Amino acid sequence: MKKKIITSFLLLFIFCVARAHTIEYELDLMEDGQVFSKYLALGFTHILPLGLDHVLFILCVFFLNTDIKKVLIQATMFTLAHSITLGLAIYEYIQAPPDIIEPIIALSIVFLAFENLLSQKVKPWRMLMVFLFGLVHGLGFAGALGDLGMPRYAFFNALISFNVGVELGQLTVIAFMYFVVSKLFSERAWYRTRIVMPSSLLIALIAAYWTVERIFF
Repeated sequence: MKKKIITSFLLLFIFCVARAHTIEYELDLMEDGQVFSKYLALGFTHILPLGLDHVLFILCVFFLNTDIKKVLIQATMFTLAHSITLGLAIYEYIQAPPDIIEPIIALSIVFLAFENLLSQKVKPWRMLMVFLFGLVHGLGFAGALGDLGMPRYAFFNALISFNVGVELGQLTVIAFMYFVVSKLFSERAWYRTRIVMPSSLLIALIAAYWTVERIFF
């Protein structure tokens, strides 16, 4: 009986190792164009539909502005920041455990959502906060990309295409909100009281729940 159990565990271990090598082998078989398209799609889907926390962060950036240029400037700061930490983390220059990074990401959303409730315009420190929080979100992206695996021969290609996919996902959120919400309602007198504040409060509550969940559960 013991021999059967040991044999079963050995077979299971061999299968898992073989499967892991198969994944790496399949990644290494892809051509450059396939790598770019695959990781572009993975980056995009990490935002839409899978990255609800990152989407809510972008919505917080969006709701305090009625000028699309200001939204795009802040989105650019966020992209620059997460690109820095994503690259550094993937190349293992920095490391941060997910159980620390994920609660901070949730807290960053709470912070921006409450700022939307308390402020009626973008303050000078907003750009700095978006940049700093972008650095943290980049570490979250790095964790997701690391879990997906990357082809050894096209490491940089996969990194860049994933990051481009993330940016396209963010721009899709911004474009949707601009044409469906801002362009139609931002000039209305009730825009802030009926759209910005209720939306920001809901985002803050969701992110606060995530913070508690990620710290204690």
